Amino acid sequence: MKVFVDGQYGTTGLKIHERLMARNDVELLSISEEHKKNPDIRVKLMNEADIVFLCLPDQAAREAVALITNSNTRVLDSSTAFRTDDEWTYGLPELYAFQREKIANASRVSVPGCHATAFVLAVQPLVEKGILPRDYPVSSHSLTGYSGGGKALIEQHETASFGDGNNSSLKHPQHYSLNLNHKHLPEMKKFTDLAFEPAFLPTVCDFYNGMVVTVPLVTRQLNNHPSLKEIHTVLTDYYQGETFVRVVPLEDTKGFSQHALDPTLCNGTNAAEIFVLGNEEQVLLACRLDNLGKGSSGAAIQCMNIMLGLDEGVGLCSILGQLEDWKK
Repeated sequence: MKVFVDGQYGTTGLKIHERLMARNDVELLSISEEHKKNPDIRVKLMNEADIVFLCLPDQAAREAVALITNSNTRVLDSSTAFRTDDEWTYGLPELYAFQREKIANASRVSVPGCHATAFVLAVQPLVEKGILPRDYPVSSHSLTGYSGGGKALIEQHETASFGDGNNSSLKHPQHYSLNLNHKHLPEMKKFTDLAFEPAFLPTVCDFYNGMVVTVPLVTRQLNNHPSLKEIHTVLTDYYQGETFVRVVPLEDTKGFSQHALDPTLCNGTNAAEIFVLGNEEQVLLACRLDNLGKGSSGAAIQCMNIMLGLDEGVGLCSILGQLEDWKK
């Protein structure tokens, strides 16, 4: 199968390209240095490919899709341009029981956002099973590495130092999207079936990649006032047998220190870990993943594998071995 990555020099594109370069079951098409500014070559390769990854800003992604006239070319887009478009399939295989089949048969797949992936994985099963009311006033917070901000933010962080005027502030956690209109909100609402968008506040930190998204819940406001264990059981049952989504057993969290939820412990994998923490009155859902793995390039590769009829884990790493090390 021929694969072309359009936008391979961005953060997500580089990771996808790197993962595909290590494989011998796909033919990776690329533009030579001498032709990299030739638009005709780019269009030619997009229409020759069986799979095209679009790793571009939203408007550029829309323009790129219009250039693909080969009806056999299938597209995976990593921007926000098509994530809530009903003509596109949302690329989160673990979302519903039928989602893998939809992805397998799709010609257009939108790769979820990193914050949205973690949020949807933690919240959607509770809404589907009738525990979390659709009109619950959901709030969420995220800690994330600076790689999610793209080249400009990466460069700022990697050149900043304490005492370096304005840049020194980058060494401290920075809230952003303070107007509460983060671009992932529409998909966070749509794919959890919530009646309203959550109040979502992300924070970028001075580490390259990794992420934890948290959602606090008050059990007396949930349907039938479920216990912490009941919430944990619903999530565990929902993701039973999944390779890349793991609900951490309650007994594994009992010995947690107050500072144990390291955002970087899924880094280098395509895994997402869900934690159910707190007490019988207040429950904290937390989902940890690599924003460059399950949050972007890993998810894209997982979907490509499904679309090509391959084992969806080809070229991807689960966290099972790493978890054993973590427990020790």
